[in-house]
Amino acid sequence: MSELSDKAVHFGPYRIHPRQRLVLEAGRPLRLGRRAVDILLILLEQAGNVVSKQELIARVWPKSVVEDGNLRVHMAALRKALGDGQAGQRYIVTVAQRGYSFVAPLSIEPMSLPSEGTPQRPCHNLPLRHTRMIGRQALIDSLVQQLPEQRFITLTGAGGIGKTTVALRVAELLIGHYRDGIRLLDLAPLSAPSMILPNLAALLDLTCAEDEAPAAFARRLQEHHLLLVIDNCEHLLDAIALISESLLHHAPRLHILTTSREALRAEGEYVQRLDPLACPPATGNRAQALGYPALQLLVERAMSHQDRFELSDAELPLAIDICQRLDGIPLAIELVAAQIERFGLPGLLVQMEDNFRLLTRGRRNALPRHQTLRATLDWSFELLTECEQICLRRLAVYRGGFSLASAAAVIAGEHIAAAQVPGSISQLVAKSLLNVEAGDDEMVYRLLDVTRTYALEKLSVAEELDATRERHATRCLTLMKQAQQDWQNTATQTWIDRYAPLRDDIRAALDWGLGDQGVHLLGIQLTVSAMPLWQELSLLREHGLYVGKALARLGQSSAPSQPLNMALQLALGSFSYHTQGGTPETLEAFARARRLAEAGKDLAGQLRAVSGQMAVNLCGGNYREALAQSLHFDRLGPQAEPQLDLSAQRLRVLAQHFAGNQALALHNAEQVIQRMAHSGHLNRFTHGFGVQYDQGVAALTILARILWLRGFPERAWRTASQALTLALQINHGTSICYTLALAGVVIAHYNGDTATARDRLDLLLQQAQKHSVPLFHTWARCYEGTAPIADVQGLGLVKDTLVTFNAGTVDDAALERAMNGGAGWCTPEILRVHADAMGDSHAAETLLLEALGQARQQGALAWELRCALSLAQRWRQQGRVDAARDLLSSIHGRFTEGFATRDLLRVRSLLDELQHKRPA
Repeated sequence: MSELSDKAVHFGPYRIHPRQRLVLEAGRPLRLGRRAVDILLILLEQAGNVVSKQELIARVWPKSVVEDGNLRVHMAALRKALGDGQAGQRYIVTVAQRGYSFVAPLSIEPMSLPSEGTPQRPCHNLPLRHTRMIGRQALIDSLVQQLPEQRFITLTGAGGIGKTTVALRVAELLIGHYRDGIRLLDLAPLSAPSMILPNLAALLDLTCAEDEAPAAFARRLQEHHLLLVIDNCEHLLDAIALISESLLHHAPRLHILTTSREALRAEGEYVQRLDPLACPPATGNRAQALGYPALQLLVERAMSHQDRFELSDAELPLAIDICQRLDGIPLAIELVAAQIERFGLPGLLVQMEDNFRLLTRGRRNALPRHQTLRATLDWSFELLTECEQICLRRLAVYRGGFSLASAAAVIAGEHIAAAQVPGSISQLVAKSLLNVEAGDDEMVYRLLDVTRTYALEKLSVAEELDATRERHATRCLTLMKQAQQDWQNTATQTWIDRYAPLRDDIRAALDWGLGDQGVHLLGIQLTVSAMPLWQELSLLREHGLYVGKALARLGQSSAPSQPLNMALQLALGSFSYHTQGGTPETLEAFARARRLAEAGKDLAGQLRAVSGQMAVNLCGGNYREALAQSLHFDRLGPQAEPQLDLSAQRLRVLAQHFAGNQALALHNAEQVIQRMAHSGHLNRFTHGFGVQYDQGVAALTILARILWLRGFPERAWRTASQALTLALQINHGTSICYTLALAGVVIAHYNGDTATARDRLDLLLQQAQKHSVPLFHTWARCYEGTAPIADVQGLGLVKDTLVTFNAGTVDDAALERAMNGGAGWCTPEILRVHADAMGDSHAAETLLLEALGQARQQGALAWELRCALSLAQRWRQQGRVDAARDLLSSIHGRFTEGFATRDLLRVRSLLDELQHKRPA
């Protein structure tokens, strides 16, 4: 394309800017997939010549091995998007046995980008448009004008009438008009009203508390300038009406566009009913007839299935009759057009007359349009072979997209062999009963909601529903087991892109498998295997619900599986920890897992259970117990497996840091960071451990704390910021909360940066609520003083941290822990804070000297500085100026950075005062 790189190519209503890979339709960007743009540019480069399939595949997929079918799907998508064949216009033709050729007249012009320049990255989640709009432009233009004024529009009409297509086109034309973007929420996969708000919250990157009222949720959108497109509302009318009313009431700049077979009957709703596509009358000339959108759609879709199709004058009346019989319903026209190649127009009309006779009885126009669509679906289904019928109805169990292998997994079985599936799938695509999109690596198939509902009905009538659901759940289990394997050697975002789209099918399989009619063992196995999915997506509350159901089903089993029970207990411990904290219930879950692992001589299971117990004890402030567990962890021998060994060393750092050995902790922490940098880990989770965070985030978080205690406040802050940046980059909610709670808020506070500490605290509150992690939400509220710490169970670490903030008082229990060594890392601070509150000067000095000795023993220079400051202040009051100055100077002089932080500024101020008071 080098000769065109500095030019613009113009054909039909399109203008192409090859260098920017920008395709404009009537001045507006046409959103095409990357592969489709590649194909178009290659064809334009050799316009008028035939480009072989082999050349296209070699240039579009230079590093991959793909089949001809992949090219055909992308080519079909490109043709549909360009409206190839509409009103008789041809852009790309297939040359039999040779390849493809771009045949439309084109002009080469000097390149001049449109005034608004290259489009910015869109702030929306709208899918790529694969077909041109036909016959709806006036309506779309009207809706684009009305929506900003009406704020709430519902598109209604029969199934297959094109509501979703119109809504998406309207939204596409409004890209860039809303400051906070456009979001599409498809309700088709949702089965219960309670699922709407959580899915909407995830879509908007917002929080959603359990059982939150729509009004409370809506109030957090009051500043948003946003277009929300809600598709397929008909089965959740009352719930979506209430939510829409709340959103519009509390968010004055939010607009809503919904689609439904009937109106929502909500306050402020403007209903726009979609009429069928206009059909040409039986009389009239060819040019006039081809101006009607129903006939345009029939011809275009016929050409997409049969490259050489041409509508002759003799067949024009037949095509008009077909459009009229189908009442101008777009989906019905597409289904019928797919059969033109097989029957020809005369034969097709005969087929329709035979099959529609009982339905129409000569009064076609008086029939409800949904009966027309139903009749078309029935007719299309009857035309399928028995094998194709089985394929279609069994595919109805899929909620989202699926691969050919996944299709075969639910289809193959009684009456059909796996080898028969690919051919039948191809036929369903050819007959417009199954949609296909070509991904970079494989085809992704999908049923339209109307077709899925129809096929699901057929599946139930055939009494195959339960058997097919079992195969579906088995396939989901296979995919999740593969996901578990990939989790250890696949980059995080790549893994999420690959497996996150499966979540609706995983949910459906779990709901069935753990339900009354399901295969419970299958559901339990899937619950265990799907753990990485909920972990990566930070869907802890949902994960916990499935774990609870799986444990209940396992308890009902006559011979419960020990490995499954152990895995579920580990998951329960992690869920309980993040929702309740270090409570006895949480510890007991990990203890049960440990006993099961020991009984089964499962070393990896024991290590995971011990790591969970250790995390709970650290959170609870039981630092001695955590240290003992880390030593037990080492005795179990994780060194044989590099991943376990690295994780064990990181846990050792945790135990050493909180137990109060900062010098050794720093040595091991730096080794962990170095080992991680050289290990080549693509995914950084502590695989299968009891409580999981991103290893890089966790290691940097603890390193930041150690650095601060060792006397490096600036390095500590940079490290804490690096940990937060990494957590935000991978967008893992619990890891974000973890690093904010343990380092981000804490070190900003220690350094005296109150504004940043408040910002980090606000972020912690927001992330903890968003990802439903009550542990860290409670933690944050304790930090800000809105939660009574005395009433909080299992958060001893938070109580200790508040003492180091000078925000807490030292009670007798805390003092006893410090005196007997149980307070670990914060022992010097507990002693110092208590001493500062004492009236007895001699006793206070004795305690401060003890605190200073503890700080030196721990290698915590930061605590030494604070202890020295408290001592120096008392000595100054006693007139011991030289002793105070010498003590402060010796410790202050060991610092090499951080002189603008709060503690060092206070020491510098006192030193200056003591120097001034020095005798002449």
